[in-house]
Amino acid sequence: MSPVSFLDARILIVDDQELNLRLAREMLRGWGYDNVDTTTDPVRGLAVCEAGEPDLVLLDLIMPGLDGFAFMQALTKTIAANDYLPILVLTAEPDDAVKKRALEHGATDFLTKPLDVTEVRLRVANLLATRRLHLTLRRQNETLETRVRERTQSLEQARLEVIDPLALAAEYRDDDTNEHAQRVGRTAALLARELGVQDEQIELIRRAAPLHDIGKIGIPDAILLKRGRFTPSEIVLMQHHVEIGASILGGSRSPLLQLAEEIARTHHERWDGGGYPRRLRADQIPSAGRLVALADVFDALTHRRPYKEAFALDLAIAEIEMGAGLL
Repeated sequence: MSPVSFLDARILIVDDQELNLRLAREMLRGWGYDNVDTTTDPVRGLAVCEAGEPDLVLLDLIMPGLDGFAFMQALTKTIAANDYLPILVLTAEPDDAVKKRALEHGATDFLTKPLDVTEVRLRVANLLATRRLHLTLRRQNETLETRVRERTQSLEQARLEVIDPLALAAEYRDDDTNEHAQRVGRTAALLARELGVQDEQIELIRRAAPLHDIGKIGIPDAILLKRGRFTPSEIVLMQHHVEIGASILGGSRSPLLQLAEEIARTHHERWDGGGYPRRLRADQIPSAGRLVALADVFDALTHRRPYKEAFALDLAIAEIEMGAGLL
């Protein structure tokens, strides 16, 4: 890239010698770089960088008060981790130890005084070309990140639009009002809020809980809609709906569907270990599964099902209290 490719660059020169500043400024302006700021005060130089990050800093190392090393150390604290600000050190010290120390403090390149005009011009052009490339790549990355974020949001919205009909598909088969799934979601969310769960997780539970019985899609109507008690073999078939549901929901990278899978698999486990399918007990059962289990039982008790009439609220609460330590 030629030296004229970044003539609008903001260049800051920090040197305690006014003569050095004038020479460097006139040299840069002679090459077409007009946006040049100079200062003999390193503290002011830091303020200039904080007010509007330059594209290149030409820095003297040996200065009274805040020297070049301290300047770079302070400057690196103001530069974002993903940013690139080239610092061209101008020094009369040819010692390799000094150069190594400067590199450790953030220097990008060196020029040894007295300065060679051609070398200065090429180094400045190369560093500005690298700076411009960095800015271009950063803008491209930001654009890509924005597109990915928008795409991710679009996919997540599509998932959300599918989830409610999916839950409803299972409920159409054994819920006269088709509202059981949503009621369980709302109740589980209220329970989570009372327990101090964070808002983001509460929303996930509210949306995931309605899918707890999605596996009933795979249960024959003769069993699912049966009035009266199940036979032992029918119980086994009915219990299989948790694994069916987990299988339907499994394999997703979506936090929502991952939680829904966990709930589908564990909402029939019991605190005493007498549940299914894995006979988990106590804290082995995920908290979301326990919340949905309680919400599911409460809703089943307080609404009519093919095998029972609705319980009055006080009777439902008493029934749940009797089962304390089980669910």
